[in-house]
Amino acid sequence: MSDSYIIEVSSEPAGIVVRDKAGFRFFAAAPRFFRLEGQLFRSARDAERAAARFVGEPDAEPSPSRGFG
Repeated sequence: MSDSYIIEVSSEPAGIVVRDKAGFRFFAAAPRFFRLEGQLFRSARDAERAAARFVGEPDAEPSPSRGFG
């Protein structure tokens, strides 16, 4: 299992999540996602759902190459 994942929404890089003791911490890649900066998520998928809300895709599907779900 990987310790970090790239989060993309609608082909736009949103940020990365990095595993820590308590879950996955979000680091924003674009200003639109700065409100998620430093937030902790239970899973990488939860972080992706949160990022998708910023672009109007509340249940965006992860790309198959990222391997989490």
